[in-house]
Parts: sequence; structure tokens; C-alpha cells
Amino acid sequence: MSDLRETPLTGLHKALGAKMTGFAGYEMPLQYGLGVMGEHLHTRDKAGLFDVSHMGQVLVRHEAGYGGAAQAMERLVPVSLMGLGEKRQRYGFFTNEAGGIRDDLMLTNRGDHLLVVVNAACKADDIAWMREGLPDCEVVEVTDRALIALQGPKAVDALAPIAAGCEIMKFLDTGIFTSDYGELWVSRSGYTGEDGFEISVPEAQAEPLARALLLHEAVEPVGLGARDSLRLEAGLCLYGQDIDAETTPVEAGLSWAIQKARRRGGEREGGFPGEEVILDQLENGVARCRVGLRPEGRAPMRAGTQVFGSETGGEAVGQVTSGAYGPSIEAPMSMGYVAASHASAGTTLYGEVRGKRLPVRVAEMPFTPANFKR
Repeated sequence: MSDLRETPLTGLHKALGAKMTGFAGYEMPLQYGLGVMGEHLHTRDKAGLFDVSHMGQVLVRHEAGYGGAAQAMERLVPVSLMGLGEKRQRYGFFTNEAGGIRDDLMLTNRGDHLLVVVNAACKADDIAWMREGLPDCEVVEVTDRALIALQGPKAVDALAPIAAGCEIMKFLDTGIFTSDYGELWVSRSGYTGEDGFEISVPEAQAEPLARALLLHEAVEPVGLGARDSLRLEAGLCLYGQDIDAETTPVEAGLSWAIQKARRRGGEREGGFPGEEVILDQLENGVARCRVGLRPEGRAPMRAGTQVFGSETGGEAVGQVTSGAYGPSIEAPMSMGYVAASHASAGTTLYGEVRGKRLPVRVAEMPFTPANFKR
């Protein structure tokens, strides 16, 4: 793995006995001693600590302050940023001219500028895209900070002694905290469906902060394996797998992230790449859409499994994009895209596994209820 990049926490992962793997160009922990299922259940019950330092952190500034940056960024995303309150965070995505998703991201109003968090695999392209599309803004990649996610119902108990005041934050609130580990940029968010925080910390303080959090009795380190099953149980998309440049936000079931102001008739209608495709789909629907799938029996249906409308014959009506065993629901679970005519919850379809078609039921997502701090 010599060609892979390390994060400020790579040494800690190895010291803790993590099984390492390559992901998005980085050497990352796949799992620790608890194993994937143990780490998953521990996060749902107490708190899991994740290294997400491979993700990109980017500051977008405009001479007119936040309003200028937000107005400019709305040229690239179908999300309302002019309507985003100070110290609040919002989910969004970059789109292309065909309405496909270039990347999904988190955007924060930091009072006089935007903080953008993007996926690791898309980081370089996203930064180039912003610099090209926002010539009136200063786009600065943050390269001297790590990013830690602390997720689970006990996360607040572990972080509050370090970042006093974080306990009063609600879901998608953000704040800057002075701590023994330097200035912490904290958001009450994450990607597991659990309450918790994402914490940007100065690179040199990342390992001391992680070790301090791990001293709390509720906190265990968690790797990519459990992160994937947690986000799938929560019905959340993984970029490059469940959403990509060929998938529109409407097909992906992400219409909720496009606020009224950016839709037809809204005060800032359109003006983003792919607007004609996306606005038309919002009004008239789509031919295929992302759904949850619950296979019967114990065998998961993995990514790439073809889905049919009948047990024998006929053309495929869809395909699985993510599939795994759900430790919390004690059953296999999948998500994928199927023809809209076959997308109603409760519909029985058939996934082809090793040449045999097995029944699978279209199900509502999330598979596990969200536990956000409202």
C-alpha cells in the first residue's frame, strides 16, 4: 500500500491493530478487534470513532462575505444557500449538464464564508470545478486539519468535556470551539443515521484528540466496514456506488435537498448545471428510482445483482447498487434502482443470485429509524 496516502491518524489505526485497506487513494482502517458487526452494534448503542480525514475540506470566500459566496455557489448546486442560516449546515450536490450528480457534499454557513466538505475520491475534481465555476471567489483547500466523526447516542457524553457547549447543538448546527486540542470545527452531523458530530481538528492534534475520545468508556474505534453497513441501514447513498454522474438527484430520491426557492416558480429558480433535466423530473417524475430492498432469507444481494419483475423470463427491471447484512435489523438489506412501475413499497421482485432468482421486497428506507438530535 506504498502508493496510498496516509491520514494524520494512520499511525493510531495501526497501533490499535486495525486491518488496513486502500480506499479512495488512502490507507484506511477496515475494521478493528470488535469486527464489523461488533463495531456497527457498538455505534448504534454507544459511540464509534471514525477517521474521515480523507475527505476534502474547502473554504469558499467572496469579497461580499457569506452572501456573495452563497450566491456564487448556487451557480453550481441546486440547493438554497442564500436561505441557509449562520452556523447551519446543509446537504447538497454538484450536478453536471445532464442533471447527473458530480459529487455530494456538506455546506456550512460560517458567517462570512462557506465551508464545504466533499468526498475523497472527488476532491481534486471538485476543487478544480469550484475554481473554474466560481472565478469571483477564493477557493482554498484546507490541508492542515484532520476530520474525525464521533457517532452514536453516547457521542455527546464523550465530546462535551472537550468541547463545552456542544451538548446544546441540534442536528446540522455547527460551531467553533476552543479546546486543549486547538480550535475545533464541530458540526452535529454524520453519515450513520445516529446522533453525533464531525470534528475538524488541527492535524498535529488529531491523534491526541482521538486518544482522548477513546479514553471515554463509551467510545470504540470503527472502520470502513461498519461505516458502510451503518450508512446503508440509514438509507444513505455512497457516492460512486449508489449515486454518480449518470444518476440525477430526483432518480436518487434526493429531491428533498432541493429547496422550493430553486425549483420552478421559486424566487431563485434554476441557474445550476442540468437545471432543465432536474426541474422537469421534479414536475413530471422519472422512469427509474432508488428504492430499498429486503431480500427474503438470510443471503444479502450485493451491488450488481440484476433485479427482475418475475421469477422466470423477462428483462431486468433494475439493479442493486449496495447490499449487506444489517446487524441492527438482523436481516439482509439492499438498495438499488428499479423501473418506477415496480417501485411501490411492498412490491415483490426477484434478484438473480448465482443464476437463481430469489424474492426481494421493495421496502421503505431508512431500514433503521434515524436518531438525530432535533
